[in-house]
Amino acid sequence: MNKSIFKITPCFEDIMPDEYKELVESDPFGKGLGVSQLGTYKELLEEHPLCAGCGLALSLRLILASLPNPEDTVIVGSTGCSALAFPQVALHNIHSVFGNQNAVASGLKRALKLRFPDKVKDVVVIAGDGATADIGLDMVMQSWFRCENITTIMLDNEAYANTGGQESGMSPQGTVLNMAPKGKKFPKISMPEIARESGCAYVAAISPAQPKRLEKMVRRAILTAREVGPSYVQIFSPCPTNYKFKPQEMVARIKQREKEGFFKSKEYITTEAQEYLAGLEEGKKDE
Repeated sequence: MNKSIFKITPCFEDIMPDEYKELVESDPFGKGLGVSQLGTYKELLEEHPLCAGCGLALSLRLILASLPNPEDTVIVGSTGCSALAFPQVALHNIHSVFGNQNAVASGLKRALKLRFPDKVKDVVVIAGDGATADIGLDMVMQSWFRCENITTIMLDNEAYANTGGQESGMSPQGTVLNMAPKGKKFPKISMPEIARESGCAYVAAISPAQPKRLEKMVRRAILTAREVGPSYVQIFSPCPTNYKFKPQEMVARIKQREKEGFFKSKEYITTEAQEYLAGLEEGKKDE
């Protein structure tokens, strides 16, 4: 993307919002900045309407700081809590119909390849567990079967949080929620394993309690999707509102779940993806 498209025309400088001026003057585009530099530059998400202590909000902030080339990235979202934050994201993004996000992303990626044959354009789906593992599972899996060059990131808050706290396929067995008073009857869906068996070249599960590892996994997933095949990252993003814990306890809750064995970080990489990523690392060393 030519960065001149968001430069301010001189005659409008005095009426542009301060937030936009700051983004133009201190943006992360084309500078190779990441999670370690958070707080030193104008972030792509700063204010949002999500609940205090929301795991989605922290995860989304870290995802945006981890993008290899934010200036050439388009996000495709879906209905859910995360959709409330996308209007505040300083990137091209599309809000799709609930569950339709991977179909939209597939068409978008193909169109961008035709429109920009000599330019890498990353298409990243970011959606909740309802849109990814329940209502949208068919279209998600079909995009994997077709080996579409897109990255799918699930923000896993283990509930339909924005509609009152119904159980989702990602809610743990036995979980009692506002609209699941007797507890969930079946185990949490094993989405990383489904993604692996459905043709994803790179699969990972992580939480915002490990920001540097999250950054590494998001970058690997997006880079793999460029050349090798579809990739999937699942980010455990607890919901304090529907799971009824204090906002400041979100990271501690993640660590407790890890300690109890209910959540653990994992990574699956195909041989082809391993070789591709290793080649990229080697190329960096030679620069």
